[in-house]
Amino acid sequence: MADNEADFGGTVEDEDEGPEESDLQGELNAFRVQWMSELLPSPGARGQYLQSKGQKKTQEMVLEEKATELFLRAVHEEQIGAVYEAIKYYRMALQLVPDIESKINYSRPTDADKMMEQSDADIEDLLSYFEQQLTLESSYPKFCVPEVDMTQTHISVLPREILMYIFRWVVSSELDMRALEQLSLVCRGFYICARDPEIWRSACLKVWGKGSTKLSKPYTTWREMFLQKPRVRFDGVYISKISYIRQGEESLDGFYRPWQQVEYYRYLRFFPDGQVIMMTTPEDPLTIIPHLKTKNTRLDSILLGHYRLSQETDNQTKVFAVLAKKKEEKMNEYTRNRFSRRNPLPDAEHSFHVGLQLSSGGRQCSNKLMWVHHSCHIKYRVTEETVVTSFDLDKMYTPFFFARVKSYTAFSNQPL
Repeated sequence: MADNEADFGGTVEDEDEGPEESDLQGELNAFRVQWMSELLPSPGARGQYLQSKGQKKTQEMVLEEKATELFLRAVHEEQIGAVYEAIKYYRMALQLVPDIESKINYSRPTDADKMMEQSDADIEDLLSYFEQQLTLESSYPKFCVPEVDMTQTHISVLPREILMYIFRWVVSSELDMRALEQLSLVCRGFYICARDPEIWRSACLKVWGKGSTKLSKPYTTWREMFLQKPRVRFDGVYISKISYIRQGEESLDGFYRPWQQVEYYRYLRFFPDGQVIMMTTPEDPLTIIPHLKTKNTRLDSILLGHYRLSQETDNQTKVFAVLAKKKEEKMNEYTRNRFSRRNPLPDAEHSFHVGLQLSSGGRQCSNKLMWVHHSCHIKYRVTEETVVTSFDLDKMYTPFFFARVKSYTAFSNQPL
């Protein structure tokens, strides 16, 4: 009886534990389902995540474009010599994107280039467009109008002929075409006057002589010919720097042997009238350049001569010049001082023949001259014999590079 009760009690206990275990199992399954649902992102959360990721990527692209624009502007400022402005823009670009320099694609056109291309496509011929606009505005068009009311006489009242004469004074006999281009930026009328074919034709005749009386292919305008055809430049000086090491004299004890670094310069200045001056000196450019403004310089070591441009069969433009020392002024045959004597004439005349090849280096045109020939001709007065000595063009004949000098074209002495 006791055993039966015991079994009965045990059986009743097992029946009570069954529902509890099933409830626990159900809660566990429900917890697992809830846990898995929390791990899986919902469609709304996924959309928010993608949206935030897209916004972040867009912000990064905006920052990179801004940094690229600042960096390219810094490069431009550095190229034109504005060092402090360039440093400022470099710093701003690196603050936005530290590694912006490695991300820039220099071949990609900037927004400014795109705008220029678009404007060029809209207006193919700016000169014709300006002329058309002036014609539409009035039956008696003026090349310029005063911006504000004024009591004094404005330049707009001058006729075209006088205005063109003023433009020729701006260009001057030194062919300062850079000033003419700057003058064309004033207004539409000045732009039209600055593109006058006669001005550019006169400039071409002054450079290439009578051989350029007619336009030759591939040039379509006189302005295009002047800007693109190789020529020597007159608004500055060509400079060549030579440096080498020279061994000094050995010391008495033989322990120390000095060496010296020798530097000197060659200067070459061309003039529109076909004359050229050349000088070799150890003086630096800051000292010599002011003395080369005119041909009437008083420097003793100056060589004066004439040059000509030659278009070779290999499509290379070369410059040939013959230079000699400036002849001293003739002394009076008789002087008041009875003890003075006339300087005897030299027994021989020395002249130097120079050949240079004209080329372009970097962004500037016709700014480099390379040696192709150099010789000395000695003519003896008594025998009329001429001895020619040619020099080997070694590493001491470094190329000439052009340096623009603003003071050379600061004043106009004669019109074009």
